[in-house]
Amino acid sequence: MLVRYRFWLLAAAVTLILPVTLSSGTLATEVLIYALAALGCNLLLGYTGLLSFGQGIFFGLGSYTLGILLTRWSLPMPVAIVASIALGAAIATIVGSFAIRQKGTYFVMLTLACAQMFYFLAYTATDWTGGDNGLLDIPRKSLTLGGKTLIPLDTPWQYYTFVAVVFLIVFAWLLRVADSVFGRTLLALRDNETRAAAIGYHVKTFKLVAFAISGAVTALAGALHALMTGIAPLSNIEYHTSEMILVMTVIGGTGNLFASVLGAAFYVLAADWLSTLWPRWLLLLGLLLIAVSLFMHRGLWGVGETLWHRITGKRPAADGKLDTQSTQGDPT
Repeated sequence: MLVRYRFWLLAAAVTLILPVTLSSGTLATEVLIYALAALGCNLLLGYTGLLSFGQGIFFGLGSYTLGILLTRWSLPMPVAIVASIALGAAIATIVGSFAIRQKGTYFVMLTLACAQMFYFLAYTATDWTGGDNGLLDIPRKSLTLGGKTLIPLDTPWQYYTFVAVVFLIVFAWLLRVADSVFGRTLLALRDNETRAAAIGYHVKTFKLVAFAISGAVTALAGALHALMTGIAPLSNIEYHTSEMILVMTVIGGTGNLFASVLGAAFYVLAADWLSTLWPRWLLLLGLLLIAVSLFMHRGLWGVGETLWHRITGKRPAADGKLDTQSTQGDPT
């Protein structure tokens, strides 16, 4: 029974460990938010084999959509979050419909071009996005019903609890997706797209659905980030954000959803720690990333898996290959 729930239990353990080990509720919340973004990226890269530099589009759109709906139209926060998710899925479908027309380098270039296009749209639409200054004064009101407070969100740790619940729900759902026939089909497309098409799978449809799910989850992360900081900055939609999300995914390991949580936690916490050591901390972070690229081809999850196999005497999966029996999970 525990094996069936193992990855969800590991994710739940992370949400319980962060408050114990970190003194900052904002930093702990940031880990979970970027973990959500990395989960969306992993569905494309690890399961579908699509290297996208457009994840920042959906992250930024989620921030802007929630900010606009709360500051301009004063909609309830749950409605604004749902709208952010829906818009993220819709825009991801549109971006994906153009990008999947090409493969390899040209696919990557199309996603990067789309990221640049949305960045300049956000930069020039100052009436909606605030341009360089970003969208400011985004309220974070407690969840109420009939005038009574159901979930207070006033303090950083109260908001962390809310984000942790959302994160665990989304993580459980993505585990279901990854372990479903749809998820297995994505793995088939990743490993041999030509063979998958030959046996009757509509490749473009599966890729578009994967894009939509990835965009929805990433937009949710962007919306939660805007609520955490109270602003929707222009940097949220820059291509640097896409790079950061992609790096988190690779550091953790592709093809395993819990690995994305590890990658996000490592990146956020390492960046926070290194920034206290040296103003040019990005140089140190770059050296860490080089080490990961050279010596940990399967990311942090691959390192942990290899150590576990050595301890238990089991044979590890081949480097760079996905053991679908050991990397999937079904919370139900």
